[in-house]
Amino acid sequence: MRIHSTSAKEGERGFSYVMLMVAIVVIGVAMSVAARQWKTMVQREQEADLLAKGIEIQNALALYSATKKAGRVMPGEVYPQTLAELTKQPKPFLRKVYLDPVGRAEWDLLRAPTGGIMGVRSKSRSQPIKQRAFPLVVRHFEGKPTYYDWVFQFPNPSMPTLVLPGALPLGSAPGQSAVPGGSGQATPLPPTNLTPPPVSPPPPTTS
Repeated sequence: MRIHSTSAKEGERGFSYVMLMVAIVVIGVAMSVAARQWKTMVQREQEADLLAKGIEIQNALALYSATKKAGRVMPGEVYPQTLAELTKQPKPFLRKVYLDPVGRAEWDLLRAPTGGIMGVRSKSRSQPIKQRAFPLVVRHFEGKPTYYDWVFQFPNPSMPTLVLPGALPLGSAPGQSAVPGGSGQATPLPPTNLTPPPVSPPPPTTS
């Protein structure tokens, strides 16, 4: 009886040990999944904050340049030397100088040939979660491999090209329509006959 009782107790202890190990593994897997979900959620929030602040800075640079050029004929754009210039009173173009929401540090500044700041970008080389459906002002971010490639600048590739009424698109020649044909090339306009039709002489009058 004692041998049977001892064997039963050892079996119970072995079963309890196995169940404990299984429980530890299940808890570890659950915590790992929860951690990945939490990390993804935080990254999405940082991405949204990066887009919001970057676009605000991009718009501020555009307004700054337009204001500085108002009433004057100046070639090219005018840019501030520091981001702090965009926050100066009495007419600030930017509410405050933000930090990079993803890198949690200063922005990487994109300098114009004149030395002014024409854009900013994150210093992070991490891969973005968002790859499409960007706002129109930064739609060229689609497919970019890292946050470093998200450059908020003025002007930028997402700005529409303005075509004045009556102007021919680039590559078109006079005598071609501005609407491309099915092959992607300009469709020639039909020739115009500029020679007036012959005029018949009046019939002779009878006396």
